[in-house]
Amino acid sequence: MLTDHTTRPATDQAIATVTVAALYRYPIKSCAGTALTEGAIDLRGFVHDRELMLIDNATGTFLTQREFPRMALVQPHLIDDVLRVEAPGMDALTVPVVAAGPERPVVIWRDTCPAIDQGDEVATWFGQFLGTDCRLVRLPADYRRQVDQTFATSADDQVGFADGFPFLLISEESLEELNRRLDTPLLMNRFRPNIVVRGGGPFWEDTVGTFRIGEITFRGVKPCARCPITTTEQETAIVGKEPLRTLATFRRGGIHVPGPVHGAAYFGQNVTHDAAGVIRVGAAAVPLATV
Repeated sequence: MLTDHTTRPATDQAIATVTVAALYRYPIKSCAGTALTEGAIDLRGFVHDRELMLIDNATGTFLTQREFPRMALVQPHLIDDVLRVEAPGMDALTVPVVAAGPERPVVIWRDTCPAIDQGDEVATWFGQFLGTDCRLVRLPADYRRQVDQTFATSADDQVGFADGFPFLLISEESLEELNRRLDTPLLMNRFRPNIVVRGGGPFWEDTVGTFRIGEITFRGVKPCARCPITTTEQETAIVGKEPLRTLATFRRGGIHVPGPVHGAAYFGQNVTHDAAGVIRVGAAAVPLATV
């Protein structure tokens, strides 16, 4: 079960073979990601990951590809405190990130958080592209959005505007196993991971438990129940039925995935971490104990 932290020693083979294959961060929640060769990590996860979020202007509720698949086509580039956004049919826009100023409450799932509005120019840009009245907001640097304590390993575990956890871990072999069952193979970007590994075999992430990359210790705490965003092709914003239809045939929890058996289809592992630092593509992902 998810709350059972009984462990057994990791195998020498897993220690020798599992490496980081790719790293990604997503500066604006639900917009396109950026591949990294190395990722700086702070208490929330990768620096700048889900630091910004689009909200409905009237309600303050967060917006995602669930409602607006075209968000997948927005390419954000966040360097230091300067944001550049690009999208098909739009002139690129570069604006400074507003780090301090008046705050408004915003709603993300069950959390209500303070957020700093990023101004009219970028709001107008997104409103034109998405066809809705929206605002871009930033999570204040001094605000702590706590991870669900049911799954947290520390009261200090926190997250930015990601759905619930600092990192999502997936192995390349897991995607290969899924693609073996599909008529049309999918790219990893359908699943929006932060850390991709290779060498441990399909679904290594299900039971890895505690592992180390560089000097940072990570903990797999909750299998990721996949939502309809995975059915949006990230290059075109076209919505289909896969991979949820196929995942439902063999990834519903219980035997194949630690956790309760219910209607959700699982793919990937939500992960917390114990320290700030830097991790790099090519580094070993060393299991310390498995669930």
